[in-house]
Amino acid sequence: MRIIVIGGVAGGMSAAARMRRLDESAQIVVVERSGHVSFANCGLPYHVGGVIEDRSSLLLQTPASLGARFGLDVRVRTEAVEVDRERRVVRTRHVGTGETEQLSYDALVLSPGARPVRPDIPGIERALSLRDIEDTDAMVARTRGARTAVVVGGGFIGVEVAENLVHLGLDVAVVEAAPQVMAPLDVEMVGPVHDRIRKSGVRLHLGTSVTAVGAEDVTLDSGEQLPAEVVVVAIGVRPDSTLAAAAGLETGPCGGIVVDEHLRTSDPHIYAVGDAVQKRDALDGADVMVPLANTANLQGRRVADVIAGHDTVDRPVLATAIVGVFGLQVATTGWNEKRLRAAGRPYRAVHTHPSSHATYYPGADQMHLKLLLDPATDLVLGGQGVGRSGIDKRIDVIATAIAGGLTASSLMDLELSYAPQFGAAKDPVNMLGYVADNMRRGVTRTLQWHELEDAVADGATVVDVRTGSEHARGAIPGAVLLPVDELRRRVDELPAGPLVVHCAVGVRGHTAARLLTQLGRDVRNLDGGYLTWSAGHALGRP
Repeated sequence: MRIIVIGGVAGGMSAAARMRRLDESAQIVVVERSGHVSFANCGLPYHVGGVIEDRSSLLLQTPASLGARFGLDVRVRTEAVEVDRERRVVRTRHVGTGETEQLSYDALVLSPGARPVRPDIPGIERALSLRDIEDTDAMVARTRGARTAVVVGGGFIGVEVAENLVHLGLDVAVVEAAPQVMAPLDVEMVGPVHDRIRKSGVRLHLGTSVTAVGAEDVTLDSGEQLPAEVVVVAIGVRPDSTLAAAAGLETGPCGGIVVDEHLRTSDPHIYAVGDAVQKRDALDGADVMVPLANTANLQGRRVADVIAGHDTVDRPVLATAIVGVFGLQVATTGWNEKRLRAAGRPYRAVHTHPSSHATYYPGADQMHLKLLLDPATDLVLGGQGVGRSGIDKRIDVIATAIAGGLTASSLMDLELSYAPQFGAAKDPVNMLGYVADNMRRGVTRTLQWHELEDAVADGATVVDVRTGSEHARGAIPGAVLLPVDELRRRVDELPAGPLVVHCAVGVRGHTAARLLTQLGRDVRNLDGGYLTWSAGHALGRP
């Protein structure tokens, strides 16, 4: 059997290596357009910033090493220019010499990845993108001696690049067309991220876009000009499906290559994996584009299994992701509230602000966690986390819960590892489950931060159950101060009618809500407390 793999790195090389482990007799040829077939593309921004000093650390394998270990025929700087499906032949061209060759195949695996989106504006040719080692080398060269930089795009890659340019000592601005960076985060969760970026010296220009790239500056749609000796465009990627489309393979509305559960394209002899492939959403089964390394690697393995005759299918995606932002961990999984609202799907939200580990052990950091769940089934729909430490493992547990079909309430039953330097006896994930269980059982009624204004307009009184000193440092306008420890003896001071109680993060508010409920009052606890309300209120309604 002869297998041609077009494109290396995560999906392609995983497919080729797995195929060799399954079939020693197969002839496996890997065709890669760039000069490097196996590299750590997620580490590229950190080499630009000098965090990963040794460039060779990014180069995981070479054609020679892959040939020696796996017997693979790896051809770099070789581009696949045409697929003749009827003859089962791929025509290739060497990027340097222009020499062409025709390669026949029994099975063809497409793993071309995704291309950076580059807006059609004057001067865009001066802007850099970051996709491969060659792009990285160009960015390293361009930043030498530079003083100013503008990063266009505030997504995961844009924020990573901005941080690394700051690490080099550049004066950096980020321009983002949306009103916030990192779109997977809901508005009340992104506040700490904005604060950290600004405190690190980066100027955020939100809700605006670049209309032109000049010789040493960029122009915004407002007419403002920003100094920019270096310009980096990171506004997203599109599937690199040009070859597939030219071959007549089916592609989706977003340009992704359409594959079935066995990763076969519309041609039974051609498969596709990775960022170029249209995927299936884990929550509603819709077609989605999710360009993440974990999925690309898994699909590479799975497609090799399928070609080798094993009974296996592709899995749906949750888009679980994490990024470092100037010392913060920012992670998401599943759907966010914006997407749920846009889809008209009912949901409940839970906000907590626990410590990363036991507070009596030195070094505990505050985390900001959000859980989204289905009110009818109690199934987990999504999770978000922001904090200096401990976010990664909490979001990973939530992602596992979604994949395993666990309910939000059952998170309280999880037996998670505990020692004071690593967590708490009641882990923050367990605590999310406790809150969800209280909501499911009707033990506590909650109100979201963006619902408070309407509740007050309908006659509710906001009761701040924090201490006087906390209230003095910042308060919800019109809130009545009545500390929770004084509530029992002063309850008659509260006005008639519905109440919304709140504390700093929701814990004391829950205690107050339970007391007042048992005294016959109509009361709801402000979910996530003052901290969530203030973060969301600063940026507006979701």
